[in-house]
Amino acid sequence: MRRQPLIWTALRLFTRLCDKLPHAGALALGDLLGRTVKNFSPRRAAKATARCARVLGVPEPAAREIVSKAYSHFGRALAEFIRLPKMCQRLDELIEIRGEENIRRAMELGRGVILLSAHIGQWEYAAALLARRGMPIHAIGAKQRDDRITRAISDTRMRAGVTPLGKGLDLRGSIECLKKGGILAVLLDQDARDTGVISPFLGQPASTPVGPIKLARKFGCPVVPTHIVRNSDGVHMTMTVEPPLEGPNGRPFGEDLQYAADRCNEVISGWIRENPGQWLWMYPRWASTLNDK
Repeated sequence: MRRQPLIWTALRLFTRLCDKLPHAGALALGDLLGRTVKNFSPRRAAKATARCARVLGVPEPAAREIVSKAYSHFGRALAEFIRLPKMCQRLDELIEIRGEENIRRAMELGRGVILLSAHIGQWEYAAALLARRGMPIHAIGAKQRDDRITRAISDTRMRAGVTPLGKGLDLRGSIECLKKGGILAVLLDQDARDTGVISPFLGQPASTPVGPIKLARKFGCPVVPTHIVRNSDGVHMTMTVEPPLEGPNGRPFGEDLQYAADRCNEVISGWIRENPGQWLWMYPRWASTLNDK
């Protein structure tokens, strides 16, 4: 078993504090944690700032502010995720959902649904809200370096009604989900290295995962873009469910793999440009294409 004792101990302490504090207090603590991590990771923060400035074409001071907001946001997001099981009963109060009819209609087709999302806003609460509203949702997640953290994440998702699946597309679980008419949630904004299709992401060539697109083509299931962002008060959120993506000239989405990858990246890029301070700039999205590590 792989171990990261310092991170695990710190996470357990942070979890205890978040559980004892009121929700707003826990989020304030998360904000402090995010800013602290930034201050103790100057090299990584500097790389994220340079990445943001180059990709968005903004001056360095503006990029630095965006990245600072991202650190604070993800500190809050960690606190929110830890508190997810106890907040499930309040999700309708915290989240305004727009376009829910789009996913309802997609499910009525009976072919399963691929929920296209990204590391922006609070995607964990989006999945939990759909589960709370009676939708069978499965979420693909990354395996962490410490197996205890992987188990803790999976347990939190299950307690919120979300079925966890392994990264790299847990193929059997993904297929079973779609065959049963379930919703497969995927975050499509990570570097696929040599297994992806090169496609513009925020205007820069990026290796893009195509596993979910191939599943959509194989099973004829709709791909429904969905994202959720934090409102200006820092606590409430707005979730937007868009109509299913369509292929070119009336063809099924996913039949043209390059077009589908481009379209997915176009949608996600639009979300990021609207709320750049809520995306994961710390992640080297263009590592395999631009050597941006």
